[in-house]
Amino acid sequence: MQMPAVKTMPGKFDLDDSTSIATMSWKNFFTDTRLVSLIDTALQNNIDLFMTMQNIEIARSRLLVSKGALLPTVNSVVAGGVEKYGDYTMNGVGNFDTNLSPNINKDQKIPTHPSVDMFLGFRSTWEIDIWGKLRNRKKAAAARLLATEKGRQVVITALVAEIANSYYSLLALDNELAIIRKNILLQQAALEVVRVQKEGGRATELAVQQFNAQLLNTKAIEFPVRQDIVMIENQINILLGRYPQNISRDTAIMSQQIPSILQTGLPSSMLSRRPDIQQAELELVATNADVASARAAFLPSLTISPYVGLNAFKPYLLFNAGSIVYAVAGGLTAPVFNQNQIRADYSIANAQKRNALYTYQKILLNSYSEVMTNLRSIDNNKQAYALKEQEVIQLNDAVSTARDLYVTGYANYLEVITAQKGVLDAELQLTRNKRKLFESVINLYRSLGGGWN
Repeated sequence: MQMPAVKTMPGKFDLDDSTSIATMSWKNFFTDTRLVSLIDTALQNNIDLFMTMQNIEIARSRLLVSKGALLPTVNSVVAGGVEKYGDYTMNGVGNFDTNLSPNINKDQKIPTHPSVDMFLGFRSTWEIDIWGKLRNRKKAAAARLLATEKGRQVVITALVAEIANSYYSLLALDNELAIIRKNILLQQAALEVVRVQKEGGRATELAVQQFNAQLLNTKAIEFPVRQDIVMIENQINILLGRYPQNISRDTAIMSQQIPSILQTGLPSSMLSRRPDIQQAELELVATNADVASARAAFLPSLTISPYVGLNAFKPYLLFNAGSIVYAVAGGLTAPVFNQNQIRADYSIANAQKRNALYTYQKILLNSYSEVMTNLRSIDNNKQAYALKEQEVIQLNDAVSTARDLYVTGYANYLEVITAQKGVLDAELQLTRNKRKLFESVINLYRSLGGGWN
């Protein structure tokens, strides 16, 4: 059956680098020692990783089963039976006639009462793998074992990225909380000024109410942020495999530096680094072997069945040298009436092979797209951050100017309120832009295949 062709990736990203940040260990990529400690703890205690390790053990056991199928099965046998032959059966007449023969001694006479048949020895069955059916099953199992190891690496890359993103989200929320509390103090001071002015007849009750309403609004913003901090701390603790507790962190996100050089390397280098791509490749190898094994099922199977042991119809003769028996039998078995079942298995194997190919193609497309998206995200977020940073500076100056003009009577209270609201919103957005910038860098690192080594 002809398989569809895989679309090749473009030769390079926008940045034509020969090296990539993905070759860096996550311990070197992340410079925050507290973050490194959190990731290290997660890699030792994460429940998803424990579950993945059990999947590896399952795959390893299946490989042992497939290896064993290539070897003879040997069973030790201790068997016995009692049987009474009828007088008008071939065995009954034959045994009676045999006992009258002068050629046998007393130990060789067959009991006419219910006789005992005992066997002590070994029986074996060995299917000779003429057409490679069993070898291909072993090949498929070996590929799936390697795929589960790559699956473990996929979990690690996701875990590293998720903890890093959550950590920087936590730092951003800490900074938002500090901004809100700083603005609460500034707005409280402005409210006291306007109250004094009202007592002096230079402001109205409406101005006091407007300043107070703004202060209450800012105080209310604090509590959803505090709740988000609790939620993300608990999410990190779950990833670390522990119950809720405080997350030790460096709260100064605005002073954290983004790497200035983010080399991507060539797209083809992702094939040797991204564990999800390698996992899909191995699954494709496994399904190819499944198809070959299913095809071989149409052909005859050669089975050899030897046995060796002690066999007697009297207990005290069982360990006599004359009770030693052995035999070897072999035969070809060809499917006749179960052809439909074999065809169905073959059809299923081919469909699974095509699905594995489509999955591989999809991962290639997603991988390239993720890198390009994150590269654009870093560039756009850098520019947005730079502009927002300038805006914050301007708005902080505007707040000071508006307050001075209001005190001297050259501006009304609405201009002060507007300036205070503007700087609060801008500072919060600046923090969120910094968080998005970190997220883009982390996601680029992961999309290039970094984080599991």
